Amino acid sequence: MTTPFTIAIDGPAAAGKGTLSRRIAEEYGFHHLDTGLTYRATAKALLDAGLPLDDEAVAEAMAHRVDLAGLDRAVLATHEIGEAASKIAVMPAVRRALVEAQRAFSLKEPGTVLDGRDIGTVVCPDAPVKLYVTASAEVRARRRYDEIIHAGGNADHAAIFADVKRRDERDMGRADSPLRPAEDAHLLDTSEMSIEAAFQAAKSIIDAALSRNA
Repeated sequence: MTTPFTIAIDGPAAAGKGTLSRRIAEEYGFHHLDTGLTYRATAKALLDAGLPLDDEAVAEAMAHRVDLAGLDRAVLATHEIGEAASKIAVMPAVRRALVEAQRAFSLKEPGTVLDGRDIGTVVCPDAPVKLYVTASAEVRARRRYDEIIHAGGNADHAAIFADVKRRDERDMGRADSPLRPAEDAHLLDTSEMSIEAAFQAAKSIIDAALSRNA
């Protein structure tokens, strides 16, 4: 294979794309990037420095300094950082800076798996494999609720469901790089599908594409 092989995975929050992406990267020995963490890392840097979240120039400058090798999922997963990230993620200058970094990451050998909201449509439109992983809002809210309870936390299912719906509207309704499946993306609805079944479905698509690119 002469060029790195890129797998672009998009979908709404809590659809299972992160778990699937990490499993795929491990299976094929590819590098993995959760692009949502790049926005969270930018937001955390702004919060840590006491800088405003509504100044696009300041946020853009911070986005250019994000180290993609130092993204810590556990540290970046807090609700406060997520809310801050949602505010800067709508800024075109921030998106351009981070998309540039994400595209550079996608060139790593022997291949990469990038997951997010606009990978197949904006970041890597020429990726040989594009997956759009989705599930009903009800199922995604239940998964997030179960995840929090299992971790020993407290959760309000109605509030989580409302948050899922709100994030969908924000992601799909934004003017810059809205969440939507690429025209040539393979749709994986995981509403009634186990992670293993989703992985096997994805693997068959990837294996076919790899054989064509061999």
